[in-house]
Amino acid sequence: MQPFTILTGIAAPLDRANVDTDQIIPKQFLKRIERTGFGEFLFFDWRYREDGKTPDPDFVLNDPRLQGAQILVAARNFGSGSSREHAPWALDQYGFKCIIAPSFADIFYNNCFQNGVLPVVLSEESVAILLELLAKNLGMELTVDLEAQTVRGAGFEASFDVDSFRKHRMLLGLDDIGMTMQHESDISEFEAKRPQWKASLAQI
Repeated sequence: MQPFTILTGIAAPLDRANVDTDQIIPKQFLKRIERTGFGEFLFFDWRYREDGKTPDPDFVLNDPRLQGAQILVAARNFGSGSSREHAPWALDQYGFKCIIAPSFADIFYNNCFQNGVLPVVLSEESVAILLELLAKNLGMELTVDLEAQTVRGAGFEASFDVDSFRKHRMLLGLDDIGMTMQHESDISEFEAKRPQWKASLAQI
């Protein structure tokens, strides 16, 4: 998992509430056994017309000014639905490293941190201002500073709260395995002191 410190990038406005995981990554694309290759199917039913091939010019992410966007700004209750991790995988693999919304579904919120995508909660008022600003200036950049816990750009600035433990993990790019490996020397010391008969039992 890559560390998240300060991100400056194009911000895409998605002025839709209650965007669920089936809209983020439709169920027909969940047959892969790998955890890669989902980005191309992000928001598939919205990005393409009924033929599944022709981009819908009315969907905001298809605007060429938003190519390479790394920040997504959406309305309330983003990520509702199933507990699958495919949703943050798809967002990350498409290129989004930060999602800003007034609220998130709890499981999706947790899954984002587990997969290196920063979910930022701002007030309804702040998000409404951002959505309007971005819609009028497609291709505009925002800066998300995790250390300072701020979002800023084009005169806009807002602070956000984040759990200190999750912040620590994101700043250092640590997933669960990474957190465990921080104690590698202690684990090795414990293993070296463990009686041989116990070590043998662990291998059975």
